[in-house]
Amino acid sequence: MALFNIFNRKKNEEQNVGPQVQTTHTDDERQANENTVEQAPVKAEQLAEEQTDAREPVEQPVVTTDSQDSQPVTETPTEEPKKKGFFRSFFSREKKETLDQGLEKTKQGVFAKIAHAVAGKSTIDDDVLDNLEEVFITSDVGVDTTLKIIDRIQKRVAKDKYVGTSELNDLLCDEITQMLADNNNVGMEDFTVPDEKKPYVIMVVGVNGVGKTTTIGKLAYQFKQAGNKVVLGAADTYRAAADEQLEIWGQRVDVPVIKHKMGTDPASVAFDAVASAKAQNADVVIIDTAGRLHNNVGLMRELTKIKDVMRKVLPDAPHEVLLVLDGSTGQNAFEQAKQFVAATEVNALAITKLDGTAKGGVVIGISDQFQIPVKYIGLGEGMDHLQVFRREEFVRSLFGK
Repeated sequence: MALFNIFNRKKNEEQNVGPQVQTTHTDDERQANENTVEQAPVKAEQLAEEQTDAREPVEQPVVTTDSQDSQPVTETPTEEPKKKGFFRSFFSREKKETLDQGLEKTKQGVFAKIAHAVAGKSTIDDDVLDNLEEVFITSDVGVDTTLKIIDRIQKRVAKDKYVGTSELNDLLCDEITQMLADNNNVGMEDFTVPDEKKPYVIMVVGVNGVGKTTTIGKLAYQFKQAGNKVVLGAADTYRAAADEQLEIWGQRVDVPVIKHKMGTDPASVAFDAVASAKAQNADVVIIDTAGRLHNNVGLMRELTKIKDVMRKVLPDAPHEVLLVLDGSTGQNAFEQAKQFVAATEVNALAITKLDGTAKGGVVIGISDQFQIPVKYIGLGEGMDHLQVFRREEFVRSLFGK
């Protein structure tokens, strides 16, 4: 098989891609990322930690401090939208079109390669399987996941007998969908949260440039559209204009944003955001955290501190640690996922920018390798271009069905 030559060639091409890859962003992201600052001094962080240790949870709207003004500003709860009911759980024609368009580049690449792999063949033999290995590896599915797919196809062919290449796409569709199901990718309704966990706390993590803050803004929009009351916490206090970027999203989707001055201990912001959400009887609170290199041990440890401080308000917070990955970075996204999973308790994934790349196979590989469900996928710049990941619809779209 040509497996190892292909993998080595692929790895050599990506070795020069650092752990933090900058790709095309929206105007909001481009403006926000023009200036970055280093981690706040240890002295300021220690002082903020002493303050948060002494603080007790409150049952009223939290007073936050604007980054441009030291005067306290009280967040005003927004009016709770009307519930939209079960109709949002349907996979509509519009969502199908968005999914198809977002995966178009990947779909074109995969189809062309599979067609070449089976050219002139009437049955699925060893040559076809060798060629399929190349298709999936070059589509950034990953070596280990590729071997699993090939093994499943071999067993299926042996079981069903006389399977021809004309049936290959259906076969691949079935086996990859089942493999995703085995990896805990269970179906869920659109942007719903458990009734018994209120507010539902989502802590968002990832490196700079993956579309983290934009994903938070789109999540806030989608949760609100589903009838949930949402609060955002701007705990990225290191990057210049990070809180302004999140505040722009808050204004755009009409949800309150809890923020402090730049350089404030991020754990104190997270504490206030969760306390405010609880006081307002909100359904969801989403905490933005500073973008960090996955090999920066100090910043990784800070995530643990943020979680510990939030638990002073809600003992089981955060309910979801959402790792945002840029799908266009291919194998580099695997390495980021590996380091974040090792450093913190990631239990959900969001994979963004799939519309701008032919590397959509990374969704399959990351889900399989880390046994963590892919919960959301980003398919474009529009507010409604962030979708709940549905394994069957995703795979069918990938194979043009």
